[in-house]
Order: sequence, then structure tokens, then C-alpha cells
Amino acid sequence: MPCHNLIVIILAAEKFKMFPIQGKVQHYAWGGYEFIPELLGISNEEKRPFAEYWMGIHHQAVATVRLSENAYTGLENLIRSEPRRYLGKRILPNFHDLPFLFKVLDVKDMLSIQVHPGKEEAEAGFDAENAKGIPHDAPERNYKDKNHKPEMALALGEFWLLHGFRKEDDLIQVLEKNEILHILIPVFENSGYRGMYKYVMELSQEKIDHWLAPLAARILPLYAQGKLTKTDPDFWAARAMITYPDKMDRGIFSIYFFNLVKLEAGQAIYQGAGLPHAYLEGSNIELMSNSDNVLRGGLTPKHVDVDELMKHIAFEKVIPEIMEGELHGAERKYVCPIPDFSMSTINLASGDTFTYTVDGPEILLVLEGEGKAESIQVHSLKKGDTFFASDGEQLTISTNSALKLVKAWVP
Repeated sequence: MPCHNLIVIILAAEKFKMFPIQGKVQHYAWGGYEFIPELLGISNEEKRPFAEYWMGIHHQAVATVRLSENAYTGLENLIRSEPRRYLGKRILPNFHDLPFLFKVLDVKDMLSIQVHPGKEEAEAGFDAENAKGIPHDAPERNYKDKNHKPEMALALGEFWLLHGFRKEDDLIQVLEKNEILHILIPVFENSGYRGMYKYVMELSQEKIDHWLAPLAARILPLYAQGKLTKTDPDFWAARAMITYPDKMDRGIFSIYFFNLVKLEAGQAIYQGAGLPHAYLEGSNIELMSNSDNVLRGGLTPKHVDVDELMKHIAFEKVIPEIMEGELHGAERKYVCPIPDFSMSTINLASGDTFTYTVDGPEILLVLEGEGKAESIQVHSLKKGDTFFASDGEQLTISTNSALKLVKAWVP
């Protein structure tokens, strides 16, 4: 860290514990063109895909902190300059840095079928790939860091995703409904979720093309005619074929294997290590441990490592648990079964105030409206603004119109 930056951080630390930050946009091809630019108040005349907006300290996209009118630094520099001050004594025994990564996602085209490793598996995988000399930015790299990546998604509108294996009777019903999938019924009955999944994941591309051709012949005309609904796996299978036209993607089978879930605005869902899933359409707030470790199983042109994927998937039925959050005054809390993170929304009407003491590090994002946040400083709030608030900050949020924020915090 340059010496002058360190001096500015120290001087800022003497007075302030809340700072405006600027996240980093990720322009992945599956992203939409309007939602994130509109949220952030920026132009997108070039029609670039705005897929994700990262707010955190992950080395791939570190947020920038505004210390003063002309002084900036990385969020990780600020925290590491005085961890006890910014993280708090409650957090430091378990985490030595910001433990979560906060994101906004806008899903225009479906994401890959994926699963995330647990903590021990991530550490072992990262070290093993380092030992093999695989560069950290290599496309065939599975492990970008040593951390696990449990995550929670909060829908900002209608949001569709795949989430874990269907329970047995539901899965059999789906397979029976589709004639070309009948062959998988005895495979599932004899060898369960693992055997069925292994069977399709190890098929040659030639066999997959041959097998799925009749499915395409049936569902693509129905999709084009608007005769398929989003509650039908055929809808998403057809869309996958259109999104990835060069070949029949083996991930299409997973669309029939996994639970098809629709979230409404304000509903959330948690996805722990080993749970296979894929986002299909819509915008959400995503909160996860500070990691970018993804093992992919299809619906992607990216690297798919079947052997590594099979090591980490939880081959068990999943009954989706949709979280409505617990209301505490103006704050609705979504609490997850891990110590790394939780999420809240704060909704204020005209004239309302919300006062609390920050307990550990937080990141706040303004989703709608205008207002102000008062601590030692007064920060104006408007849509798209993002702030880092550190441990012990006494914060009062108010509005003369209406205001909606979402915050990430450590439980």
C-alpha cells in the first residue's frame, strides 16, 4: 500500500467509521442491459451486459472506498489498516477480514448448473491446483481461493432458479412425462440420484446429441409458439437449446432433475455447500462467503470438470425452503445457518427514522428512494449508493419521502 494512502486511511480512521464505497461491475455475457445501469445511474449506450455488481474485498473485484473528496483506497486496505476497529472484537476471533461478498445480479440468460465446495474441500482443491502449477486465471481452474461459498439470494422481482434434486416421486413423475427420459427411470430406481446423474454426465457428446434431438424437435416449436409456461421444465430446456445452439448441453438433463423454484420480490433462498443449483431469470441480491469457487455441471461454455463436480454434489432430495424474513420494526432479517453473513432490508416511509448500533462490519446498498444516514458525518442517500459501516457506528437513517435499503452483516 502506498505510504500516502496509509496516512490518509489512518487520518480517516481517527474520525470516521462509515464510508461511501464503489463496487465493481462484471460484464458476463448472461447479464441484462438495463437493471444494474439503472440502479447505479449510469449509461449503457453500448449495450454491454451488466451481469453482476460486486461489493466486497474479493481479489477479483475489490470495492473502492472514498476516504475524502480526493482520497480513495481499496476496501481491503481500509479494513486491514486497523482490523479491530473496522471488524470489531466480536468478529476478529473467527474472521480476520470481511467474511462476505455482496452482489447485485441481473440474469438475462440462465447461468451454469453449479455447486460450491465446503471450506475444507476448497482449501484442499486450491492447494492441489497450485501444486499442479495451474495459473489462478486459467480457464480450467476450479478453485480461485481457499474459501467455501454458501450463498443466499433475495429476489428483487419474479426470480426463477433450479435448486437441488427433486424428491423421489416428483422426479419419477417428471421422467415419466417425457418419453425420451424413460430410460433414466430404472437407472434412478437402481442407483439413486448419484447413479442417474453420473450416467448422464459421463455420456459422450455424440450420445447426448442423439438423445436430446427428439426432445428438441418436440419442445422448440412449442416454445416458439408461446405454448410453454415457465412452470414447465420444457420451457427452460428449450431456452437452453436456444441459448447454447452449438451443441446439446448435458446440463439440460439437470433442468428435469432439479426443483424449479419461483421467488417473488422479498423472498429469499439459501444454498449451502454441495447443493446443485442454477439461476434462470430475474434480478436479485446475492450474499455469500468471500469466494468465487464454482464447479460447473453444464449450461455453460466454461470449464466442466465432471470428476471434481461429482465429489462435491449432495446427492439427496431437497425440499426448497423459501425465506420470508423476520420483521423487526422497519427491518426484515434473513438469517442463514452459517456465521459468515446475514441480510436485511430496511423500508422507511416519509418521516420515518431507523436508529441502531452497527455490530461488526456492514455494507448497505440503497435500492430505492432518497434520505440520509447520520453518524459523525451526514451522508446523503440515493438509489445505487453503497456504504461500508464499521463496528460500533451509531447510525440514524431517515427520509422525507420513502427509502429502501438492503444490508449485509455478520450474525
